[in-house]
Amino acid sequence: MNLRFVEAFYWVATLKSVTRAAEKLFLTQSAMSSRIAALEEELGVLLLDRRDKQFRLTMAGTRFLVYAQRLLELQREAKAEMGSGDALAVSLRIGAIESVLHAWLIPWMEQLRTENPALELELSVETTPVLIEQMRRGTQDLVFTALPATTDGVRSRALPSMEMVFVGSASLHRRRRYSLQELAELELLTFQRGSLPHVALLELFRAARVEPRRVHTISSVSAMLQMAQGGFGVATLPREAVRHLFVVADLRELPCDARLQPLPIHASYRSDPSAQAVETVMRSAQAFVDAWSGSNDGTALGRPRTKTPQKTPQSKASKKSMR
Repeated sequence: MNLRFVEAFYWVATLKSVTRAAEKLFLTQSAMSSRIAALEEELGVLLLDRRDKQFRLTMAGTRFLVYAQRLLELQREAKAEMGSGDALAVSLRIGAIESVLHAWLIPWMEQLRTENPALELELSVETTPVLIEQMRRGTQDLVFTALPATTDGVRSRALPSMEMVFVGSASLHRRRRYSLQELAELELLTFQRGSLPHVALLELFRAARVEPRRVHTISSVSAMLQMAQGGFGVATLPREAVRHLFVVADLRELPCDARLQPLPIHASYRSDPSAQAVETVMRSAQAFVDAWSGSNDGTALGRPRTKTPQKTPQSKASKKSMR
């Protein structure tokens, strides 16, 4: 039995679409259909019900799906046992929201590349709804989003959440601390309408019975940073995503008496019975983020600590000359 044909059937059944399975395996739709037809001919049964456009497995297809998963798992185990299965010598598609990109995604991917030089990565940066839909369609192998992807065949893990803070121009907003009422009088910037940060921000003001002057919704972290730096308004952003910019840009965190709700981060991935690459990469990401969140300033992961300028002692004469 040709295991490539078995793999084709497994992904068609899992993704419930010949088209999506073809995208997953980088095949044409006709090539995918030919593999399924060849497998059906070898087994002597129909695996897919082709009577209408709606996807359905036959009873034989439902039974064979269990065997298909076992066969692919055995193939993976045999390769690992015999030393011929380099699980990470593959192409892996990773998607992430921009907050993760600006926080820890790049240093993690650099570490991953160093540890697994044969691994080829394809990175997409999108919003949570887009990435979840891509995971559902099978066009992503691993995504980091604000919500878990809940669909058949997809596993999700909660990662450490990101603390949200108010960020504004350092030259325009100089108060040591702000009340929620004071921030409500400014132009506010947050993530796209209906997102968790947007809903949480409105709920924060609603609970305090404060009406914000105006709330702008922006889908890009980079755009929010530029708008905040230019004085357009005060942004709500993950601290870890912008902390490194405070020393190089005209930006600062604006401490507030009220705390914003943290941004949850979830890793969702589709398990592949024929390869352990995704599970291996997922474990790598989990360990990296746990270490990242465990370090207060990122120095445990090789990030340079910002040095505080030392005050040089001055003589009384020099002090007088400066008055």
